[in-house]
Amino acid sequence: MKAIILNLSAWAVLPFMDTIAKYLSAEISFFQITWARYFFTVAWTLPFMFFFFRKNLKWSENPKLQILRGTTLLLANVCFFYSISVISMAKALTLAFVAPLVTTALSPIFLKEKVGIRRWTAVVIGFIGVVIVINPQREDFNFIFILPIFAAIFLTIRDIATKGIVTKTNNFEIIFITSILITFFSGMSSIYTGFDISLNQLPNIFISSIFLTVAYLFSVMTIFYAPLSLTASSRYSVIIFGIIFGYLLLNEIPGINMIIGATIITASGLFVIKREKDLGKIN
Repeated sequence: MKAIILNLSAWAVLPFMDTIAKYLSAEISFFQITWARYFFTVAWTLPFMFFFFRKNLKWSENPKLQILRGTTLLLANVCFFYSISVISMAKALTLAFVAPLVTTALSPIFLKEKVGIRRWTAVVIGFIGVVIVINPQREDFNFIFILPIFAAIFLTIRDIATKGIVTKTNNFEIIFITSILITFFSGMSSIYTGFDISLNQLPNIFISSIFLTVAYLFSVMTIFYAPLSLTASSRYSVIIFGIIFGYLLLNEIPGINMIIGATIITASGLFVIKREKDLGKIN
């Protein structure tokens, strides 16, 4: 129960944080939003690590995977933040949560895993749900609708990279190093767009970074209380929270295509998670 509460809390915090990012995107670039959010995440995480994990801290045994993880997470953030500046929160979150389906589709290539006919069927059905959400016949359809899917692909690569380092280093150390890398890369990118963050925007940035850190902590604490197989399915609650926050804070009303597509994507993702649990791929 502790694990489920912590996991649901993490997925409730994340869309609230992304809603703040969408609000800020009307005034500042997504590179600056990313930089500011992870800069303050480093500031919050560093003292926590110093006081509680100081004796266990050491430099990563595989810095290349750390760099790959930080780079892919930065690209995922850029794709997602840019997309929510144009399309609704709920729609972007729904499209981004094809990640389990993308992981399954890419696992034969990157992880040399065999994927059975039932999981391939779930992947195909899930991507039909993606087409329904995107609705390419709409007059306002453009490449922006594809960016959340790219974010899902980058997050999948990040997760694959994490598998190579998660048993060799502290979870908070992974978060800290990743945050430093994203802060550096997004800061360098922001040089070309210019830093124009005003004092009035700082409270929202502070709040966003605090919620990001809290979400990370909840996600890590979840691992201590229960196996992934118990909590993996609850990640799809983020779509519900995204709809709620989008409606309450941004007056975004989901359309029928979005609801039908989200239902199909969620059902397909849950089936993939169940099959991987049955096959012993999720411990």
